[in-house]
Amino acid sequence: MERAATAVKIDHRATPANADAIGAHLIEAGKLDAVALKRARRVAQDGPALHVVLSRLGMVSDADLAAALAHLLDLPLAEPRDYPSNALVDGSAKFLREARVMPLADTKETLRLAMADPLDSFAINAVELLAGKPVAPWVGLPADIEAAIDAAYGDGRGTIAEIGDHLDDGGDAAAEEDVARLRDLASEAPVIRLVNKLIARAVEQRASDIHIEPFENQLRVRYRIDGVLHVVDTPPSQLRAAVISRVKLMAQLNIAERRLPQDGRIKLAVRGKEIDFRVSSLPTMHGESIVMRILDRGSVQLDFAALGFRGELLDRYLAALDQPNGIVLVTGPTGSGKTTTLYTSLDRLNAPEKKLLTVEDPIEYQLDGVNQLQVKPQIGLTFAATLRSILRQDPDIVMIGEVRDLETAQIAMQAALTGHLVLSTLHTNNAAGTVARLLEMGVEDYLLTATVNGIAAQRLVRTLCPACREPYQPPDALIDQLQLDHVADAPITLHRPIGCAECNDTGYRGRIGIAEMLLISDEIRSLILKRVAATEIQRASGMPTMLQDGLDKALAGETTIEEVMRVTRDA
Repeated sequence: MERAATAVKIDHRATPANADAIGAHLIEAGKLDAVALKRARRVAQDGPALHVVLSRLGMVSDADLAAALAHLLDLPLAEPRDYPSNALVDGSAKFLREARVMPLADTKETLRLAMADPLDSFAINAVELLAGKPVAPWVGLPADIEAAIDAAYGDGRGTIAEIGDHLDDGGDAAAEEDVARLRDLASEAPVIRLVNKLIARAVEQRASDIHIEPFENQLRVRYRIDGVLHVVDTPPSQLRAAVISRVKLMAQLNIAERRLPQDGRIKLAVRGKEIDFRVSSLPTMHGESIVMRILDRGSVQLDFAALGFRGELLDRYLAALDQPNGIVLVTGPTGSGKTTTLYTSLDRLNAPEKKLLTVEDPIEYQLDGVNQLQVKPQIGLTFAATLRSILRQDPDIVMIGEVRDLETAQIAMQAALTGHLVLSTLHTNNAAGTVARLLEMGVEDYLLTATVNGIAAQRLVRTLCPACREPYQPPDALIDQLQLDHVADAPITLHRPIGCAECNDTGYRGRIGIAEMLLISDEIRSLILKRVAATEIQRASGMPTMLQDGLDKALAGETTIEEVMRVTRDA
């Protein structure tokens, strides 16, 4: 739908008055605090304008800054559908990228122009000279402008696959042998731009991980989006060593060490958001495989309802969590959201009158008011050794990143017996199976029954894109197989993924948890002491299973039956 550009008389200078108005608006909207604004003002005194500094330092997201500029300048805010698929003016895509502008529509009177910085008078004057007519500024998100330039101009300079054309192909093998040459290569502008683009696109597409994998004839890059890996533009194979070395330099790893695994961290402002990256390098046959875990603190919702804990499931979980002492375990495979559930639990329990301590490997997110400790096995700072020390710190609540061995389990249970509330994770397929896992680990049954309050098992399923999901009536065979008629009134309606621009044509956008919660009652304690099978414990508990929780969310139109079956198959 086409919108008329608002005729606005704006001051295209980054004046102090404009800076004051932008800062005040962002504080009033709750997007910025006074301390951060004061720091940004100091940086902006002898440098870029205040709003530019706020974006570059990651103090304000690009979306929030764009909304503020559009409101204060009374300008329209361009949406992805407003951008044309073809070039409207003859000009250099390089100039458009550097100026961060993109023509939206060419009318007889004006050229409608999306601008990341509508206060940039130089860009407006340059485009007016190029087009030969006045410019009507709109506010645009930098990511949308860059994507539109790539689509409309397609000159290759902004694509990952062709950035390597600007580099001297000195041969990957030679670079592998020369550390000094490797460091120089990783510091060249095209490589820096390529790696920055890989990172920026991953953040834009809501990826949780970036996988950079060297093979004999290619360097493959994949993003994990909503739990599923997707192949993206492949960088030129001759840049294999340079790209990997660039990431290692950013993570402050030793680029000369290519025989041993290494771990590091990167903190960057990407598209105006402060984001942490956890970097892992692993030697493989054809070079080092790099995985970058994206830890976007702004995207984490520490809210049980947003995580998928609702109704009876939430009541059962909170019944175990709100006990003054004991152990609450969250189980599931890697990447099932266990740590986020524990962080949400800590956020609920956090209060000035309580001392909270965590022992993690690694610390994924920093929580205000919580003392967090990173284990370092290479110097003897293991989970067990750390637990023995932190109990002398007189904590009320302790979170252990993972129960990995008998010693850690025993110390955790001793802490629970002495009046502490202990939260931790374990790798098992379901809640009832956790009991058997702890017994096999060597934990005494009487100790287990005396300390464990409850066990939650969870998975993450992809949620359907609300913009394109399609309802349908499931066949009778499926209804009978899954007994859907027992959990929903007829007629039963399910939804299927279609795919659109909102979800990158996947049909899914985001993830939500499905879970089951086993409360350790007197009846369950009796069964544990008898060493009965996990299936008998599950039947006696009366808890809704993870599959049932998933089917409820599928019937509510949040996900699909296929997603639920995919993630609960092993449970």
